[in-house]
Amino acid sequence: MSLEELAQIRDKVRSKMNIREADPNNIRVLVGMATCGIAAGARPVLNTLVEEIQKRSLQNITVTQTGCIGICQYEPIVEVLEPGKEKVTYVNMTPEKAVRVVSDHLVNGNVVDAFTIGAAE
Repeated sequence: MSLEELAQIRDKVRSKMNIREADPNNIRVLVGMATCGIAAGARPVLNTLVEEIQKRSLQNITVTQTGCIGICQYEPIVEVLEPGKEKVTYVNMTPEKAVRVVSDHLVNGNVVDAFTIGAAE
């Protein structure tokens, strides 16, 4: 994929989301999008997260891309950072798992333990 195509995807995602990174009260969802994450399938995971959050009209969630998280063998990786709570790291993510993380964790507050790094180890 070319740099121009990646920029178009980024712009499309940003146009769909009301990104308010400066708001400390937002839940932040980080998707590892370094070459290791992209090669492992992070792009469809990112797109699914954005689509599900938009479909549910969730306003307090910011989805952003990040570089290498450092545990490439577990890519695609999604981290959920909620104010006042411990970070949750989801590993070996798929679009189907992303749908469940949105419904169970982001909507209902229940961490999907089976998808976390603790379960993978």
